[in-house]
Amino acid sequence: MSTRTLPLLFINLGGEMLYILDQRLRAQNIPADKAKKVMNDIITTMFNKKFLEELFKPQELYSKKALRTVFDRLAHASIMRLNQASMDKLYDLMTMAFKYQVLLCPRPKDILLVSFNHMDAIKDFVKDTPSILSQVDETYQQLIEMYTPLSNGEFQLIRQTLLIFFQDMHIRVSIFLKDKVQNSNGRFVLPTNGPVPRGTQIPGLIRIFSCSGEELTRLQFNNGGNYSSKTVVCLQVNSAPNPLAKEELNLLARLMGGLEVQKPGSTDTGFRVNLFATDEEEEEALISRPNELSYGVISIQATKDQQANAELTKIMGEFTESGDPSSSASSKGDDLLAMMDGL
Repeated sequence: MSTRTLPLLFINLGGEMLYILDQRLRAQNIPADKAKKVMNDIITTMFNKKFLEELFKPQELYSKKALRTVFDRLAHASIMRLNQASMDKLYDLMTMAFKYQVLLCPRPKDILLVSFNHMDAIKDFVKDTPSILSQVDETYQQLIEMYTPLSNGEFQLIRQTLLIFFQDMHIRVSIFLKDKVQNSNGRFVLPTNGPVPRGTQIPGLIRIFSCSGEELTRLQFNNGGNYSSKTVVCLQVNSAPNPLAKEELNLLARLMGGLEVQKPGSTDTGFRVNLFATDEEEEEALISRPNELSYGVISIQATKDQQANAELTKIMGEFTESGDPSSSASSKGDDLLAMMDGL
């Protein structure tokens, strides 16, 4: 397990969340000033300096429930509110979209390119707000400094850690099913043909080495596909778009496409965003959601000793929504940081 995976997981899931919320805010015809406030507040909280300092420290991944709780708090860092069913759907789309992108990466290091794509999209959301943009730029630089020096082996370990995190998530997404890239059991369908990445060999050979690096034996196996290895000499810069970026944008554009909803009737400062076409669909989804996919309750055992009880009480207190939309972005970031410390 890699101890450098958490920042990539958080930033990529956060990028997916922001894209989906932006689409829903547009679809529900939320006034531009309120929509911009929501996006700015969430991004400000997400890129809080103290929070990121903790996030970038080498550490194991948090549990699925803990990470879900973090994004629940993050999604409600502004005046927008989501019902549980909509929050469930939002998190499902976030996780399955990023899982698919990880699986599409032909090389482990391409995960960094996917992360840069998400960072570019986030920068575009706050391009007219210099103070928030500087926060995002600072994180961008941290990503470059931390991950570009890593070896292919270290990126392979990061990829493996991500796939272990996602391995039990098989939530069916309609657009994936329609495009036949996902089976009815929720597992993705990946291609087993075409050229392998530059600098890699066609699958089918296992080489075993000694501790001194001497090759001891070779084992061949059937790779079950039709792969090719091509050597391409580039004499000029290729201006074609990155296929990974194109595929990601096409996917994200389709995830929330075609969902039209009624305009919200309330004119209050706060407002609710629905990830479903109607309120009836949202209520039905909440009732029919399997228990194993529910993140609504986090059980904490607080029975060991007084010190543990005090600490756990503090953690549970951080889970309680304040309900005060006037809190500053800085305090929201500090609250989220404290909650992450507790987890």
